[in-house]
Amino acid sequence: MRIFSGIQPSGDPHIGNFSGGFRQYAQTQERGEGFFCIVDLHAITITHDPAALRDGTLDIAAMLFATGLDPGRSTVFVQSHVTAHAEAAWLLSSVTGHGQLGRMTQFKERVAEEEFVSAALFTYPVLMAGDILLYRTDIVPIGEDQRQHLELTRDIAQRFNTRYGETFVIPEGVFPETGGRVMNLQEPTLKMSKSRGAESGTVLMLDSPDTIRKKLKTAVTDSGSEVRYDPDEKPGISNLIELMTVVTGKSIQEIEATYEGTGYGRFKEDIAEGIIELLEPIKARYNELRADAAELDRLLALGAEKAREASAPTLARMYERMGFTRP
Repeated sequence: MRIFSGIQPSGDPHIGNFSGGFRQYAQTQERGEGFFCIVDLHAITITHDPAALRDGTLDIAAMLFATGLDPGRSTVFVQSHVTAHAEAAWLLSSVTGHGQLGRMTQFKERVAEEEFVSAALFTYPVLMAGDILLYRTDIVPIGEDQRQHLELTRDIAQRFNTRYGETFVIPEGVFPETGGRVMNLQEPTLKMSKSRGAESGTVLMLDSPDTIRKKLKTAVTDSGSEVRYDPDEKPGISNLIELMTVVTGKSIQEIEATYEGTGYGRFKEDIAEGIIELLEPIKARYNELRADAAELDRLLALGAEKAREASAPTLARMYERMGFTRP
């Protein structure tokens, strides 16, 4: 079984990235041959700082390994180090509808926020499709917010297969049962993000214990004091309950039963301590890895070589079936 997923090297990773991404990567690598990509080409769809992109790429590489990816089992690499990704995106753009791209929710959200809207921001879901399809991917571990992009990838693959012959595997998404879409602690109607929403509502994976406690203590809840899961009526506390499922591995029902009649105060304190305990060994391993840039470069170079070898047959097949002459 082939597994693929990607993560952007933009900003400091937060607990939502862990919930919807990192923990899934480590779990799914046990199911087959994993390819995990730092999607630096996606990071330039909006205005960016070149120095931050360089640093962020190594930051995310260190975090991927620190959260459990094994370079001996999984292929971890940087997107721009494998030129097949950019080539595949251009080829696949010819079987992608303009209207489909215009309906992407994340594109609409970004348009409302950015002064300059690049063509890359509009077309990057095609690049994402190429990322996935190049590896003849069976499953894609992603957060709930990427469901629409995966559906587009499936549509593109099916259209290409129909037009040019069976070329791609149609991938399936793997989504967390809970915690697939962690919300901002101060604005629970907004997804937790490195670039949007209140900064105090985003728990960074490298935050100090005291900072984590403060952010959880001031997290927005709802009227009343009942620890009950109801995303429509109680979005604040429901978001915290989902976070607790991620931290403890317990079900929503078990958490509701544990905190029945206790009120919000103790509940938020326990979440904070659970997050601190979860992140402590990850931060220690991250700091060790990040201090050795040469070793990270070596691991990423090995990953890129494996990714080039794995993606080359699919790219060659795409060119051949579309009618290109080859050198």
